[in-house]
Amino acid sequence: MNAFAVLFLCALLLGLATRLALIRRQIRHVRAHRDAVPAAFAAAIPLASHQRAADYTAARAPLAAGEAVAGALFALALTFGGGLQAVHAAWAAVLPAGSVAHGTALLATLGVLGWVLELPFVLARTFGVEKKFDFNRITPRLFIADTVREAALAAAIGLPLLAVLLWSIGLAGERWWLWAWALWLGVNVLVMLVWPTFIAPLFNTFTPLADAALKARVEALLARCGFRSSGLFVMDGSRRSAHGNAYFTGLGAAKRIVFFDTLLDKLDADEVEAVLAHELGHFHHRHLFQRLAVLAPASLAVLAVLGWLAAQPGFFTALGMQAQDGASALALFFLILPAFTFPLAPLLSHWSRTHEFQADAYAARQSSATALASALVKLYRDNAATLTPDPLYSRFFDSHPPAALRIGRLLPPHARLPRTRPE
Repeated sequence: MNAFAVLFLCALLLGLATRLALIRRQIRHVRAHRDAVPAAFAAAIPLASHQRAADYTAARAPLAAGEAVAGALFALALTFGGGLQAVHAAWAAVLPAGSVAHGTALLATLGVLGWVLELPFVLARTFGVEKKFDFNRITPRLFIADTVREAALAAAIGLPLLAVLLWSIGLAGERWWLWAWALWLGVNVLVMLVWPTFIAPLFNTFTPLADAALKARVEALLARCGFRSSGLFVMDGSRRSAHGNAYFTGLGAAKRIVFFDTLLDKLDADEVEAVLAHELGHFHHRHLFQRLAVLAPASLAVLAVLGWLAAQPGFFTALGMQAQDGASALALFFLILPAFTFPLAPLLSHWSRTHEFQADAYAARQSSATALASALVKLYRDNAATLTPDPLYSRFFDSHPPAALRIGRLLPPHARLPRTRPE
C-alpha cells in the first residue's frame, strides 16, 4: 500500500470516526435535555412539543450514522475492493475501453450504484421516521413517480453532459480540467436559470398567491427591499411533507418567490412577511453570489489537483484501478473527495450560520423582529427541530444557528415569546 492509499484510508476512517462520535454526542445531549424546555422558550413551547422534537432528532440520528458507515464501505469496496475496476472491465466487454461511450457508462453506473446504496435510508427516513412523527405525506405511488421522473431527468440531462465532459477531456490534453471547470460553472448557472420554470414544475404545482391582503403586504415589502420577481407562488409541499418553508429561486428575470402551502397554514400575515424578509436578506447581502465567488475558484483548484493526480500512475494503482483513463480519474476522485473535504464542514457551517444571522438582522429592519421570532418558534415547534442540540455537533453540521442564539439576537434580553397555538 503506497503513501497515497494510506493517506486516503486514514482520512476516510478518521472522518467516519469523528462523524459517528458527533452523532453519539448529539443523541446523548438531546436526550439529557428532553424533559425540560429551555427557560427562554418555556412560555412558548409546550413540554410535549419539546419532547417530540427530542425524540424526532434521536430517531433520525441512527440513519445518519448508518449512511456514514455505508458510504465509507461503498468507497472502500469500489477502490481497494476493486469494484470500480470490475465495472470498468464489464463495460469494456461491450464498449471500447477509454471511449466517450464507455466513460459515460462507467460514471452513470457509479451514480446508479450510489442511488441504490442510498435508497434504503431514504425509504426508512420517509416511510419510517417521517411517518412515525406525522410528517410524511407522500404515498408509495407518488414516491415511485418522483423516482421515475428524477431518473428520466438525470438521463436526459446528465448523460449528455457526461458525454460532452469526456469528449472535451479527450480534446483538451493536459489542460482538460480547465474545460471541465468551465462546463461545471456554465451548467450551474444554467440550472439556476431554468430550474424555477422548467424543472421544479415537473415535481410540484405552483399557483399564484391568491390571498389579496397578503399579496399586497408582500409586494410592499419587495418594493422596500428593491427586489423584483417574476411572481409570487404557492407550492403544494403538503403533497409530500408537513414541513413548511419559503424561498426565492432563479436569476435575473427568472427570480420567483415560493411559499409552501404548509407554511401559509401555520403562520399569520406578520410572520409570513418576516420570514420572506429573512429570505430577501440573503438576496440583499448577495449570499448566493458570495458562495459562487468562493465555489468557483475552489472548484477550479479541486479540478487542477485532479488534473495533476490523473498524470500520476500511482494514483490509480493505489486505489485499485488498472485502467488510467479520464472517466476512471473522475470516478476515483469524486469517491475519495468527501474524505478529504470533511474537515471543512465546521468552516462551511460557520459561514452559513453567519449568513443566517445577517439575513435575520435584515428582516428585523425591514419587517418585525418580534414577528420573525414568533415565526421561528412556530417553525421549530411544527418541524420538531430540537431546541437543545449538542454545541459541538451543531458547530460542525448545522447550517442554521441554534434557536436560543438566533432568537437571542432578534429580541432584547428577557423578552417574552408569544405562546404558540396548540398542535
